[in-house]
Amino acid sequence: QVHLVESVGGLVQAGGSLRLSCATSGRTFSRDALGWFSQALWKEREFVAHILWNGGATHYADSVKGRFTISRDNAENTLYLQMNSLQPEDTAIYYCAAGPIATTNPLGFVSWGQGTAVTVFS
Repeated sequence: QVHLVESVGGLVQAGGSLRLSCATSGRTFSRDALGWFSQALWKEREFVAHILWNGGATHYADSVKGRFTISRDNAENTLYLQMNSLQPEDTAIYYCAAGPIATTNPLGFVSWGQGTAVTVFS
């Protein structure tokens, strides 16, 4: 089981940037996928991006392509999400997750962080 802890989110003006991190511990496998999901108020949890723990292949939701970058530091066992050109519609709770397959379906991820709030104001 992988234990995940996100960094504190924040409040940022539209057009600004924020980097989230997710510290991982516990057992991981080279083919595991790590992902970020977001959940806005009254909405379902949505896929943001995922990356393979070993190999680094990435995939993004269309809404964040070109603005967000997912990365991982294997030496530090940390997952990152660099968010640029943030917009009010990006406001949500962001969760990091780990699982055996790289999928956009949150049901495919078995370990979750506690979530961190990101608020973007105009």
